[in-house]
Amino acid sequence: MASTISSEPRGVLIVDLGTQYAQLIARRVREAGSWCEIAPPRKALETARRMHLAGVILSGGPASVYAADAPEVPRELLDLGVPVLGICYGMQWMSQQLGGEVQAAQEREFGRTSMAVARPEGLLEAVEGRTVVWMSHGDKVERLPAGFEVYASSDSCPFAVVGDTRRQFWGVQFHPEVSHTLRGFEILTNFLARVCELPLDWKPGNIVEREVQKIRETVGPDGEVVLGLSGGVDSSVAALLLHQAIGPRLHSIFVDNGLLRHGEREVVESTFREHFKLDLSVIDASERFLGSLAGVTDPEQKRKLIGRDFVDVFQKEAQRFAKATFLAQGTLYPDVIESVAVHGGNTAVIKSHHNVGGLPDTLHMQLVEPLRELFKDEVRAIGRHLGLDPRIVGRQPFPGPGLAVRIVGEVTRERCELLRKADHIVTSEVEAAGADKPLWQYFAVLLPVKSVGVMGDARTYESCCAIRAVESQDGMTADWAYLDHELLRRISNRIINEVRGINRVVLDISSKPPATIEWE
Repeated sequence: MASTISSEPRGVLIVDLGTQYAQLIARRVREAGSWCEIAPPRKALETARRMHLAGVILSGGPASVYAADAPEVPRELLDLGVPVLGICYGMQWMSQQLGGEVQAAQEREFGRTSMAVARPEGLLEAVEGRTVVWMSHGDKVERLPAGFEVYASSDSCPFAVVGDTRRQFWGVQFHPEVSHTLRGFEILTNFLARVCELPLDWKPGNIVEREVQKIRETVGPDGEVVLGLSGGVDSSVAALLLHQAIGPRLHSIFVDNGLLRHGEREVVESTFREHFKLDLSVIDASERFLGSLAGVTDPEQKRKLIGRDFVDVFQKEAQRFAKATFLAQGTLYPDVIESVAVHGGNTAVIKSHHNVGGLPDTLHMQLVEPLRELFKDEVRAIGRHLGLDPRIVGRQPFPGPGLAVRIVGEVTRERCELLRKADHIVTSEVEAAGADKPLWQYFAVLLPVKSVGVMGDARTYESCCAIRAVESQDGMTADWAYLDHELLRRISNRIINEVRGINRVVLDISSKPPATIEWE
């Protein structure tokens, strides 16, 4: 029986008008069960016309609609015949375009605000009485366009929620996507389900069916695919999707670069070769990678050397599969965001990723990236749906360059072994204590300093390692997590007693930003 799931689902377009919350809006929309895409103003109309469009969300942003440097948003977005939700700046832009008036507010409104709901219907269905919302604006709508009515207000913002039900244009002066807005998720869900009439079917089972269908359409009935399998959740879920789509025509290659965590190679072999019966090749290239890194201390040079060696090793092994004309990668949305400004603007390159761009033309392969537009939490949900080993599904993110970017300074086999042992103690103790559940990542970092210590009445002069534990939703921002005092004591005691060569343990209490999660 033919599938009834479209590979191009109906969804909403999020127009990024310069907010720091564009990806957060997208995550909330996906959590509610709807597909969405993000585009900058210059690509918004093109993207909207390409999509199976059900609605548009105009994000917030730092500009003023009357300023010379205001984003140039296509007016045609309001003529597409679909519902539109303007958030903060998005509401102001829509109001101005439709004949309303926007002015600088005499009193700026930032932070938690109590909002009174006058009409609990439409966008505010079942949101009654007073509720707390998160305001962040210096301008305000002074006069509403014709056709708009007020649905909610605050003491300093008479037009907190407005709507034109004939055209299904809605505006909110606050940010429903942040957790500080207590009913924000319900408001977004109302827009998706009640206003846009979306079925809220963006669920793991449907995502799997769509992605499998897209892979089959891309690869064709005879095409073969080569995948670089790292053992992390991203490439692992990509492998299972591909295997479900094309079976033995998938050839997975696992490269042991000598920079892996404790037991990683063994878990990959047992999970994918023995349990899922994938065609898996395991290549030990540790001598090559560690040789290339000898004497190198610059973190970006490390990443580039590792990326170069990975491509060279992978390319050599991929040539064994003469019929494979497709290359699969477990690239995620945040990987692309952090590497290049995919949505336009001046996004800085914080660090390079060896699996985003940079592949040699000599590979002569077409890319297949089934996870490219997904967030990490969606990938984990798909992994659980596919029956992936919980040790892999729940595995914390691990950088492509591996331990090399957690060893500050030169990378050697000896320093890798020191960090591998210390890191295993950190992860095993955190997990044994059940402290891993709220954490995004928790690991050890080997520092390029030595310090004096005393062991058995003898002087030592050995290395120092740091414990890094953070909480995050998607890795784009993160807060440091203060682990239980007794847990930290156990970790420190075990590292110093069991890892010969480390005599000091410190705690990293930096958030992202201004720091990054990884040290390099």
